[in-house]
Amino acid sequence: MNSQESSYREWSMSGGWKWIDLSIEDWNEPLVSELEQKYPLTEEWIKEIPKVETSYLSVRFPEGERPMIFGSLLYSVKVEIDTSRSCNKFHFFLSDDLFITINLDEHTRSIMTTEERIRLLNSCTHPRDGLFILVRSILHYFHAGMDNFEANLRRVEDIMRKSNQKHIMDRILNARFELLYWHNLFISFQELLTAAREAYLEEVDSSVYFKRYVYRVERADKLFLHYEKEIDTLISIDDAISAFRGNEISKTLTIIASIFTPATVIGAIWGMNFDYLPWIKTGVWGFVLISGLIALSTIGLWIWLKAKGWTGDLLEVEEEDANL
Repeated sequence: MNSQESSYREWSMSGGWKWIDLSIEDWNEPLVSELEQKYPLTEEWIKEIPKVETSYLSVRFPEGERPMIFGSLLYSVKVEIDTSRSCNKFHFFLSDDLFITINLDEHTRSIMTTEERIRLLNSCTHPRDGLFILVRSILHYFHAGMDNFEANLRRVEDIMRKSNQKHIMDRILNARFELLYWHNLFISFQELLTAAREAYLEEVDSSVYFKRYVYRVERADKLFLHYEKEIDTLISIDDAISAFRGNEISKTLTIIASIFTPATVIGAIWGMNFDYLPWIKTGVWGFVLISGLIALSTIGLWIWLKAKGWTGDLLEVEEEDANL
């Protein structure tokens, strides 16, 4: 390994290829020009990547047959949801004898430069295997993020089970946006699989490191599909509960209005401004008689509705931890 200044580090691997790792803040600095002059194939890559704001992948065949892959990949070392502006982004270039990375985060760089990883990279016969080892390591952040997401989702489900309050939909939607955030970052790592097959065809299938990367991508993809279905199920449950509650409220109000219909009718009749209404001038006993008539008719209607089975348990008192 030939170690130079901290912004430029170069390793010559046993397989006959090089890994160059750079840290760049200004794309106009001399280090970039020197890299382009030393490795002419990087010219197009160096011109393209400063313009890139999101993930980017490109497969080129500059010599007609042998490919090169270059691009930029967004990822996050944080387990909590954040905006894409604060994501980490590294750029890479890959040819038959050269692997270049620019602006890896310090945590990933420290992992990739451990004695164990350098020994692993030395065992690789092609620099593309070094790329697969790197991106497989980065996918670990996605699994950590999914673990944190799952813990948050379990809390939402627990709240929903115990007390399905009106703010629960906000929590579910927040979970969906969090999953969407991780999935949008993950898509470019899936695309890298296709780009590798486009560049190297069946040749890449013999690589153990590529296969391990494929399996890690498949693991993450299954997690995303599982959580998407789980969130859709939670939304369906919340919709069903909301619809049930709406129907329950409507039926309850209808029953209450029906029960008090006799009182409303009797009150309307004996509230009219006529001198000649039965019992209107009998003093206290007239009031008692009308009140009794209202009570009897109301109770009678309630008994009739109950006998018909139209009230069900709508007017029953619910338990404190009931979901509905």
